[in-house]
Amino acid sequence: MKRVTVVGAGKYGSMTALRIAEYDIVDSVVMTDIVDGLPQGLALDMNQSRYVEKFSTKISGTNKYEDTCDSDVVVITAGLPRKPGMSRMDLLEVNAKIVTDVTNNIMKYSESPTIVVVTNPLDQMTTLVSEISGLPKNKVIGQAGVLDTSRFAYFISEKLNVNMNDVEALTMGSHGETMVPVPSQCKVSGKLLTEILSIDEIDDLVQKTSNGGAEIVALLKTGSAYFAPSSAAATMVKSIISDANDVMPACSWVEGEYGISDVYLGVPTKLGKNGVTEVVELKLNSDELTDLKNASDAVKAKVKELNSIISQ
Repeated sequence: MKRVTVVGAGKYGSMTALRIAEYDIVDSVVMTDIVDGLPQGLALDMNQSRYVEKFSTKISGTNKYEDTCDSDVVVITAGLPRKPGMSRMDLLEVNAKIVTDVTNNIMKYSESPTIVVVTNPLDQMTTLVSEISGLPKNKVIGQAGVLDTSRFAYFISEKLNVNMNDVEALTMGSHGETMVPVPSQCKVSGKLLTEILSIDEIDDLVQKTSNGGAEIVALLKTGSAYFAPSSAAATMVKSIISDANDVMPACSWVEGEYGISDVYLGVPTKLGKNGVTEVVELKLNSDELTDLKNASDAVKAKVKELNSIISQ
């Protein structure tokens, strides 16, 4: 019996749970949340769509972690969302406490789950879950690269007025200001992006991508993005549950790849039943490689900041 747990039944968590259920690749999806009645009500509503949408996966809602027992994959969405004007790093202290509590509770009832972290600030929270859970590094992964890449692809398609299916995009590095676009690996209808757009035009698209989440937060006034983020998290879970070993950018533990070690960083990653099965090394140009190393240095600095906070 295959089970996926989604921690947090807000818009992000509930949409992720529904997308996973609609894939129909697990027996059950469990949503857990601290708000009494919220996950239960949402689960009831989702289950009543199963007949129309033709999926058999059962969705359940709970306020008790024991109901998440024996989960194969856990997606952690719990945490304070960003508000207008708030950076991801503003969330560091409060979300560190939430994620620590969530991880401890998950590990009480599931022996060796693969954990996908989406709580911001993403790189630091992924590192924290790895440390708290004691799981092998390959079993803890952060979701950021799939989302950033999808946003980048969207802006490319809009700029060039082309079908989204004709776009191949990739971003690496950290989630946020030190996101690393990889134009050398981006194509439109098989043609390199660098042959179609100028450096300034590509930089403009990169800036739009980096600000993609903040732009949505500012427009919504309350809450943050969840349609695209939930798609990104669900497709990672799909590759893990199906043991597909699909290659996608994810926040993975790097041990020498790209000349970088001992850090969770956004890199192309194969995801299978045991989590990360391989960090894929692409041939980057010198500027891209420098940017990636700078991103790793920035993440390491923020991890030190996190450690100083949690040790107090």
